[in-house]
Amino acid sequence: MSSAAVKNLIEINEADFVDADGALRAWQDWPASALAHHGAACCRVAREWVVATDYAQLGGESVLAGPRWIRHRYPWGPSRWPLHWCEAVRRKTLDCGALAALAHEVFLARGVRSFPAQFVEQFTEDATRDWRSRWSDEKTPSDWIKEDLIYHEGCAVVTAGQEIKVWDPTASWWVNTRQFGGYHAVLAVRIFDAQAEPGTAYRWGAHMIVPNVWQKLERSRATSPKA
Repeated sequence: MSSAAVKNLIEINEADFVDADGALRAWQDWPASALAHHGAACCRVAREWVVATDYAQLGGESVLAGPRWIRHRYPWGPSRWPLHWCEAVRRKTLDCGALAALAHEVFLARGVRSFPAQFVEQFTEDATRDWRSRWSDEKTPSDWIKEDLIYHEGCAVVTAGQEIKVWDPTASWWVNTRQFGGYHAVLAVRIFDAQAEPGTAYRWGAHMIVPNVWQKLERSRATSPKA
């Protein structure tokens, strides 16, 4: 195969064939997940336990270290909402919204500027069919799935000035700023900054992210191999 043909194949991106616009319309009015509070000792103690556990797990590392202990303790799975702090800490599994809410609160407790973040991600219809079945078995809504796309949550933290990093607490990693489309690609992102002034934008790698609006990500292009 010629190098030109290889290059053309590489530049075909699966994201061109998905209904990202339809997904954005479906999830346009979805707020970021937040844990409820009973206003009583049960939730206060639960939140204090999470913060204290994070402090112990951090062990002197940078406050910008990803809180991987959350995902280690709470495998990903269905959650029923509304979800209170005292209920969340007793759960055996938590969904992406609950994991993101915990990570966001942990970063704030460390003194880090953190914002809730939402994503549209691409997988395959085989994968989403399995997840829809699992959520149905638990009698929890699966409207976060649209064909081969999913709604997902994480958080964005300010590292310096207007620079941010994006944490995915379900995958327990920092999201790569370069996205190529295809399986597990982030197609769009929205971060919530209630204090943002007009004209505010955060730099995430090569992306300029305007807060409080869904923003499609410009996809990176793979480098064609030499002939």
